[in-house]
Parts: sequence; structure tokens; C-alpha cells
Amino acid sequence: MSESKPSVLFVCVHNAGRSQMAAAFLTHLAEGRVEVRSAGSAPADAVNPAAVEAMAEVGIDLSAGTPKVLTVEAVRASDVVITMGCGDTCPVFPGKTYLDWKLDDPAGQGIDAVRPIRDEIRRRIRGLLEDLGIQPRC
Repeated sequence: MSESKPSVLFVCVHNAGRSQMAAAFLTHLAEGRVEVRSAGSAPADAVNPAAVEAMAEVGIDLSAGTPKVLTVEAVRASDVVITMGCGDTCPVFPGKTYLDWKLDDPAGQGIDAVRPIRDEIRRRIRGLLEDLGIQPRC
């Protein structure tokens, strides 16, 4: 890990649902103690509206989020890379921690299907913060 603060990159295909929710939870719960990035191997045009709605229900605003393309630089600049169904498109560099989170894809799903995905992401983010030695915000 870098000496200042750890950096985490979340990667999924469209950077419109899972990775956006994960980045938002980590940003919210870490309160500035983690550098957070998210990207997609084939970014969508906009963040999934059901993901925006699900996160709004827990007080996190994703409405201004925009999907970003995955770059080699983003991976190189991250200590931890968490993939969520991006397959083999994520570049691998020595010295990084790679985790693959198997999560349902919220694409095309309604809010009732997205809520459990959101809640599982929140649970995993809390575990990640513990692994990083950071006390999550309540």
C-alpha cells in the first residue's frame, strides 16, 4: 500500500452499476481515508437509473456519476483492484492486490432486484475497510 492512503479501483464491464455503487459506498464509508476509482472495460453512456435510485434510498447520490473507461494508468495507480465481471480485460501488474467479487449484474434490472446487490456491495465494502485497517463510518 502507498504510505499516504490506500487506493482502490473497482472495475466492471459498463461502469454503470456495481462498480459505481461500490465506489460510492467506499467513498462514503472511508470518509477520505481511501483514494477511490471506478472504471469499465466497455463503459455505458450513463449510470444505471435503478442503481442511482437504490443508492438514493441509503442517502448516497450517484446522479452525477459518469461511466469511465478502464485505463492501464488507473490500474497502475491503484493498490487494490476489485473486478466485478470484467473478465480478462483488466491489466495485471505485480504488487497489486486483485479481488474478484461475484455479484449479479444490475443492468436491465428493476429496483427490487438492485437492492440486494447494493446491500451485498455495502457488506463487502465494510469488510474491505476492515482489511485495510480503516474503521468504517457508521
